[in-house]
Amino acid sequence: MSQPEFNAPPKYSSLEEVLSAIRGMKNDPLANAGTNIVISRGNSQAKLLIIGEAPGTQENIQGKPFVGPAGQLLDKILQAANFNPEKDVYITNSVFRMPPGDDGKAFRKPTDQEIEYYRPYVFEIMRLIDPLVILLTGNVACQSVLKKSGITTLRGKWTQLDGHWLMPIFHPSYLLRNPSREPYSPKSLMWDDIREVRRKYDDLLANSV
Repeated sequence: MSQPEFNAPPKYSSLEEVLSAIRGMKNDPLANAGTNIVISRGNSQAKLLIIGEAPGTQENIQGKPFVGPAGQLLDKILQAANFNPEKDVYITNSVFRMPPGDDGKAFRKPTDQEIEYYRPYVFEIMRLIDPLVILLTGNVACQSVLKKSGITTLRGKWTQLDGHWLMPIFHPSYLLRNPSREPYSPKSLMWDDIREVRRKYDDLLANSV
């Protein structure tokens, strides 16, 4: 599968350079939203990259992705598959500021325009991390990277992109809203997916040395 077309910024020479460019954004669609830039956490040398959606309330406060209830669940899922969330994984976002909510909500789903704007920086992070495996959590991440949505159809299926293996998975917040562990429930399917991720990761790691 070829890389989706997008208007890329100049190629950055290092991860720190692209992170610095993101931190210095002034004219992005959410620059006037009054929310903080939230980019990444984890090990930049990791071979497993997770791309989330956008910061929520806790992420906006702490300045790191996936640190609220959904992030705590994500860490437990990773640990269940023997991934260390701090050493084995690098986590970033598809949108780097929390989109302010309406109708009394703290935040909302990013718009297509917002996803489009930040996409080139997501691809630069992917290129500079150069992981073996990339997990796309939820529809926004799939829209950003694959230009597709429909997570219930996409989840659990491998796609190759620029030499990287990608798998869409449910966003952990969806699992929090659907706590059943019955067969074929979202939590049950996530367990199947993360075990398959572990298998693929181990195979790729063994063949890369």
